[in-house]
Amino acid sequence: MDPNATETTSGIVEIEPPPSSAGILETLGPGLVTGAADDDPSGIATYSQVGAQFGYGLAWTMLFSFPLMVAIQAVAARIGCVTGHGIAHNLRRHYPKWLLRGVISLLLVANVINLGADLGAMGAAVGLLIGGPERLYTVLLGIVCILLETFMSYARYSAALKWATLCLFTYVGVVFTAHVPWGTALHGTFIPQFKFDAAHAMGLVAVLGTTISPYLFFWQAGQEVEELRRRHIKPLCITPRNAGRELSRIRNDTIFGMGVSNLVGLFIIFATAATLHANGVTEIQTSAQAAEALRPVAGVFTFALFAIGIISTGMLAVPVMAGSAAYGVSELFAWRQGLDHKLREAKAFYATIAVATLGGVALNFTSIDPIKALYWSAVINGMLAAPLMAVMMVMAMNPHIMGRLTLPRPMLIVGWIATFVMALATIGFLVI
Repeated sequence: MDPNATETTSGIVEIEPPPSSAGILETLGPGLVTGAADDDPSGIATYSQVGAQFGYGLAWTMLFSFPLMVAIQAVAARIGCVTGHGIAHNLRRHYPKWLLRGVISLLLVANVINLGADLGAMGAAVGLLIGGPERLYTVLLGIVCILLETFMSYARYSAALKWATLCLFTYVGVVFTAHVPWGTALHGTFIPQFKFDAAHAMGLVAVLGTTISPYLFFWQAGQEVEELRRRHIKPLCITPRNAGRELSRIRNDTIFGMGVSNLVGLFIIFATAATLHANGVTEIQTSAQAAEALRPVAGVFTFALFAIGIISTGMLAVPVMAGSAAYGVSELFAWRQGLDHKLREAKAFYATIAVATLGGVALNFTSIDPIKALYWSAVINGMLAAPLMAVMMVMAMNPHIMGRLTLPRPMLIVGWIATFVMALATIGFLVI
């Protein structure tokens, strides 16, 4: 058999062309944006808290979660590319309505909570930078995100999102200036350490929840559908001869995007372990405390650099979360959807984006602590991810949906492992 061939569970052999470096760079798209959006303010806060609380003790989770994250995101992308429809649309066509409503309900709960936490963090970051009313900044940022996603073309918006990923590498500079004990750091990365107590269980669920998040599933599937439309390509279920090229593109895009995401997450853990944990700060309670991790490289510009990082990643992630909610709800009600459509062509789709974003804004007018909200939103994502992952896996195995392009056995195995790991982590958190 060709070394680049992969046999699916339905027996079809996908011949994937060997990737060139130029070809890989040209195909980076939904996977890269999805990976960058994964390092949202909630992700930054979660990795920062884990590094501050446990030092390098949970660094191994970034290495452990990488293949699981790649597999489950590739499953989501594959569903979109093969069928030409998103996850909710396929659920509506092939499964009972109660299952679809349950899935969309879980998605909306997770997304609105995450939106609220991220928007609150962005408002707090502006307040840290210039002072003034943080809630007002939160409202204004929410409105800006809605307007950008509604009135900026998808092609320009996607290009802007790719450039926004560069701000995530600030933490890499910290690691090389903060006197990281590399022996300890590498031991924590490659040798799993775990204590069976409530703090470690919560930390594990938070890391997995911010790494493997429900909104990313719906977003990447929806973006693959938009890629087909933008490039005027038919779904692979209609043109299976294109499977090798398109699935190779998805694989490269997803591996690169998720690799960038987890590498940045690892460096955030390293940075906060070397700066905060090493100096006795084990619980981050304010944005100013979280910003201190950047002081070794930023100096007097620490707060400014932290604020820019939070705002930039938030501007990247908030539209992704709101967009994924809109994809799901639009597919539930069979509304026209997609960021390539003008507002007049998909009013309900864009209205859902606005409602989800404003719902997140509204959560910031409660007594919820913004820093704790970031961490808890990751925990909630982790708890809600497993049932959604199980639904996706069953869907991607169904030949009535995927035709002859059901999951290849390696992806099938790793995808189910990822699902069971998320379920076990959630059960452990609830029990311990």
